[in-house]
Amino acid sequence: MSPVSAQALSPKAAVSVEFDKVLKSFGPVEVLHGVSFSLEPGRIYGLLGENGAGKSTLMKILAGYESLTGGSLRVNGELHEFASSRDAEALGIVLIHQEFNLAEDLSVAQNIFLGHEKKKGWLLDDAAMERDAAAALAQVGLNIDPTTKVRRLIVAEKQLVEIAKAVSRHARLLIMDEPTATLTPGETERLFKLIAQLRADGVTIVYISHKLDEVERVTDEVVVMRDGRFVTRALTSDVTRHQMANLMVGRELADLYPPRDVVVTDTAPAMQVRNFTVPGWADNASFEVRPGEILGFAGLVGAGRTELFEGLLGLRPASGTVEIQGRAVTLRNPREAARHGLTYLSEDRKGKGLHVHLGLRQNLTLMALERYAKPWLQPDAERAALAEAVKDYGIRTGDLDARASSLSGGNQQKLALAKVLQPQPKVVVLDEPTRGVDVGAKRDIYFLIQRLARQGLAVIVVSSELMELIGLCHRVAVMRAGRLVTTLDADHLTEEELIAHATGTAPSHA
Repeated sequence: MSPVSAQALSPKAAVSVEFDKVLKSFGPVEVLHGVSFSLEPGRIYGLLGENGAGKSTLMKILAGYESLTGGSLRVNGELHEFASSRDAEALGIVLIHQEFNLAEDLSVAQNIFLGHEKKKGWLLDDAAMERDAAAALAQVGLNIDPTTKVRRLIVAEKQLVEIAKAVSRHARLLIMDEPTATLTPGETERLFKLIAQLRADGVTIVYISHKLDEVERVTDEVVVMRDGRFVTRALTSDVTRHQMANLMVGRELADLYPPRDVVVTDTAPAMQVRNFTVPGWADNASFEVRPGEILGFAGLVGAGRTELFEGLLGLRPASGTVEIQGRAVTLRNPREAARHGLTYLSEDRKGKGLHVHLGLRQNLTLMALERYAKPWLQPDAERAALAEAVKDYGIRTGDLDARASSLSGGNQQKLALAKVLQPQPKVVVLDEPTRGVDVGAKRDIYFLIQRLARQGLAVIVVSSELMELIGLCHRVAVMRAGRLVTTLDADHLTEEELIAHATGTAPSHA
C-alpha cells in the first residue's frame, strides 16, 4: 500500500475510486455487506438509499473518517486505507458533512482553514486566510464578513461555510451529503452552477440527497444502496424519480402524501396569535390554527419563520397576544408553553431537538418528567413509554437501551417527534420535520402528521420543501422579510405561486 504523501495530487489531477467487497462493522453489528462499485473521474454520482442504507458510512471510509473492516479501497488504482481525513484530503478527497463540523466560537475564516492554517514565519497569517476565505465564500454565493463568529450564523449560512471550506481545499473528489437541506432556491441554484463548474474542471462529485428532483437534475449516474448493500447503478437519464424511490425502499412507493381530511371550520381555534412581533425577525404576525388542521409556513431562509415560533415559545424576546383554546397565555419558556398545550420540534435535530449522547428513554421523556417522577424517577415506566413509542412511531432500533446517536436520521426524527408529543399538546409546531430523512421515512412522517391531525391536534409545519407543504397542508401561510404576507388554501396551490409570494413577485389584486 503506497504512502499517501507519494500519491498527493496536483490541483488538476483526476481521481478514480474502486470499492471492492467493502465490509464495515461496529462491534458485532455489520452495516456494510461486501459493497462493490467504482467512481470514474469528472462525473457526478447520485448516491441514493434510505437512512441506514450505509451511504454515509461508505463515504466516511472513502474520506478517512472510518476504517475498513474488510474488503479494499483503491484510489487511482492504488490500494489505500486512510488513517485520517487528512490522508484522504492529501489525495484530494473531501467530505462535506450533513451534520455541521464547525467550531462555533471560531470565525468563519478560522473554520475554513482549521487544520490547514496559513502562516507567515512562525505566526498565523490571518490576513491571507481572511482574504482567501472571502474568495471561497464568494464562490458559494455567501456575502458575509469572514471574521464573523460561526455561532452568529443561521443554519443555511453554516451549510454554505461547510461547502466553502471544501472548495478552499481544492477537492478532486467532493462528497456532498444533503448539501441543499437548508438552502433557499436561489442558494441552491448557485450551488448547482458551482457543481457544474467543478465537473467541467474534472472534479468527481458524489451527491447524496433525498431530493430526487435535484438528483435527476444534477447527476450523470445514480448508485443505489439498501440495507448496507449495493443494489444497482444506472445512468440518471434511464431512471425516473419514481423508480429511484422504489429502488431505495425495495418496494413500490405510491401515495407519498396521505389524503387531506376536511377541517371543521366552525370550531374554535386551537391557537390564535395576534400582532406578534419578534424584534429583528418577525413583525406584527397574526394567524390561527384549528383542531385537526395542518397549517404550513413557507418562506425563504431568513424570512423569520423559525424565529417567529421561537418567540412564541419564549426562546426570543417577543410581544403580542397568544390564546390557546380560548385562554390568553403568557409563554416565558418551552416548559411553560408545554403546560399550556404548545410544543415545538426544532429544525436543528441534533443541536436542539435531541440529546444524541443520551439514551432513547431519557430523550423521550425529557419534556414530561413529572409524569414519570412520583416522586422519584421510575425507569420502568419510562421504558414502557419508550416501547410504546417505538411501536406507535415506527422507530427502528434493535436495542431500547441504545443512545440516540445510534439511530439513523429518519429514526432520530421520529424519536424527536415522539418526544415533543409526550406532554400531550393541543398544538404542535414541526420545524423542517423531514429535513435530511429518506423518502420512506418522509412518507412515515407525513402519515404520522395526518394521524395527529385526525386525533384533534392542531399541527403547524414549517418547511422549505414547497411540495411538502402543498401535499400535506390545508392552508399555507407565507412569510417574507419578517412579515406574514398571505395565507393560501392549499387545494389549488402551486410551487410557482408560493415562490412568487415568498419573493414579493406575486401580482397585486388591489
